[in-house]
Amino acid sequence: MDASTTEKITEIRRRRGDTLAILAHHYQRDAVVAHADILGDSLELSRQVAGLSARDIVFCGVFFMAETAAMLAKPGQRVHIPAPDAACVMSEMAPAALVATVLDNLRQAGRDLLPLTYVNSSAAVKAVVGARGGSVCTSANAGKMLRWALDQGRGVLFLPDKMLGQNTCDALGVPADRRHILDVRAGGSRLDLEAAARAEVLLWPGQCVIHSRFKARDIAAVRAGHPGARVVVHPECAPETVQAADAAGSTSFIIKYVAEAPAGAEIFIGTEINLVSRLARRYQGEKGIRPLCLSGCSNMAKGTEENLLAALASLDTAAPVTVPEDVRGPATAAVARMLEVSAR
Repeated sequence: MDASTTEKITEIRRRRGDTLAILAHHYQRDAVVAHADILGDSLELSRQVAGLSARDIVFCGVFFMAETAAMLAKPGQRVHIPAPDAACVMSEMAPAALVATVLDNLRQAGRDLLPLTYVNSSAAVKAVVGARGGSVCTSANAGKMLRWALDQGRGVLFLPDKMLGQNTCDALGVPADRRHILDVRAGGSRLDLEAAARAEVLLWPGQCVIHSRFKARDIAAVRAGHPGARVVVHPECAPETVQAADAAGSTSFIIKYVAEAPAGAEIFIGTEINLVSRLARRYQGEKGIRPLCLSGCSNMAKGTEENLLAALASLDTAAPVTVPEDVRGPATAAVARMLEVSAR
């Protein structure tokens, strides 16, 4: 952490006062997190944006998060992202045009599905979902939102993360024979329409490259080498990994799980390394916190203290993150449904 950079950011924050709010995701570097007014997971940050009064909101995370913030911001508020090139590989696995084509092809075959998209998706995908009466979910509220979607009686397309979808189905008791992972290759022309007709939940075939690295064999190695240790993982991990763990949940869940573990506990965590390392330092000498294996998000790592400073220094001249109005309306409706349902 460069002292000069840190001091310059601190001075800008002091000078801007309440007109500036810096939000950061738990997977950001410590040097960035140190400047955050609000630190959280996707659900918490979405909830917080709606209540902010600051004119400038600087979102330290990946681009889909800044897009969501821009949709929820009030008129006159401006959302900025220090690393505009910080993408999300999972979200790119579900292009909006392909999602719309797949939904249309399924509807023509007799399956008019309610789409439920993970927040790790573009604003354009959220708009496709919102226009069809669907909603958004996060890893923290996926169970509640999938239950809501199933209760609408149309059948559900869960996208883009097949891992989170399967783990949520497991938690809700949706049988394996009532699910189907779509083949969306060749522009959606390879859909198995017979299998789709039988399934209650159809799953898009995307996944998180960070969490897919955590394997059940890693947990088996922990059990063998560290008897009595606990293992907690993120639900973007493969179902067999989640089943082998002691617990699974969102980043906020993992933080709470570690906090509530007794002194002396040894806990292996399967999620992005920045969060694991931060928890290890926080509980050093009290609890043993270790990564299940090293797995870092290269896109989250694009957020640095240097580009945070650059973003803050150009607030008055830089173009903010914007969402086209024809996308913003239905996409915001999808996010609003999530916030309404998850608040019940």
